[in-house]
Amino acid sequence: MSAAHVRRGAGARAKPRKSAKVTVPKKIARRLPVDQARANKVAGLVLGAFMLAVGLVVLVALDIPAKAERAAGAAVGHAGFTVSGYQIVGLAHMNRAAVDDVVTDELHKAAEEAGTDKAPQALVDAGAIRQRLLQFGWVKDARVLRRLPDTLVIDIVERKPAALWQSQGQLALIDSEGVVLDRVPVDKMPDLPLLIGPGANGQERELAGLMADVPTLKPQLASATWVGGRRWDLNFQSGETVALPEGYDAARSALVKFAKADKQSGLLGRGLVRFDLRVPGQMIVRLPHALEPAKPAPPQEG
Repeated sequence: MSAAHVRRGAGARAKPRKSAKVTVPKKIARRLPVDQARANKVAGLVLGAFMLAVGLVVLVALDIPAKAERAAGAAVGHAGFTVSGYQIVGLAHMNRAAVDDVVTDELHKAAEEAGTDKAPQALVDAGAIRQRLLQFGWVKDARVLRRLPDTLVIDIVERKPAALWQSQGQLALIDSEGVVLDRVPVDKMPDLPLLIGPGANGQERELAGLMADVPTLKPQLASATWVGGRRWDLNFQSGETVALPEGYDAARSALVKFAKADKQSGLLGRGLVRFDLRVPGQMIVRLPHALEPAKPAPPQEG
């Protein structure tokens, strides 16, 4: 083999391609607390993270994840997993029509999004259905379950009625937390305690605690009026009113003493008008007008 041939072969060899690496200029690298190799590695990671962030921004700007989700949901629907019906469980008092309106509206939205007649299971927004149902007073909690291949189950936990609340001429049913469940016509009032006055609905639990300590008085209670946002006036079926002091502890103590006195002496049902217990250790009784001392007549002109 000639020397000329060897030189031609050597010249024909391909030069090794340099790998595309991010390098930090030596002047900058000298000022960093790491060596040149580590500085280059960190710079590469930073550039990679930056490019990834740019890519994500582009994807979000073009709505690609949402489009892919909708496309996947539609594909699932075309495969046969569409909603053909739904079941509602847990209803005892709430109007079913209100639940139907929410569910059918969300099913219609999912079908429109997929461009199909029936809503694909994957595109039905279960969270939106739940949040809309929670806006109704009767609904304490709600779950939306997908039962394959074609059914939704709407599981509702209803609030329990605890009392009636009368305020500003309207009558409403409330639960123990004071949440308004529904309006109630006067001619259809259930047999529940009646709370009267602005803010009385928020005090139902306190009133229930007071009456739980006086079981002999509880069945005789006709209504309770929340006075000035501070205290209770208890109105009994026999016509008397018992005015309680402010504060739960003071009201409880006064009411327990009144219950004992009523059990011993029969205070209720004797035609008296009002028992005022607001002064500690005292009970001021108001008599009917017929039993009150007559006021002196004004002097006649001579």
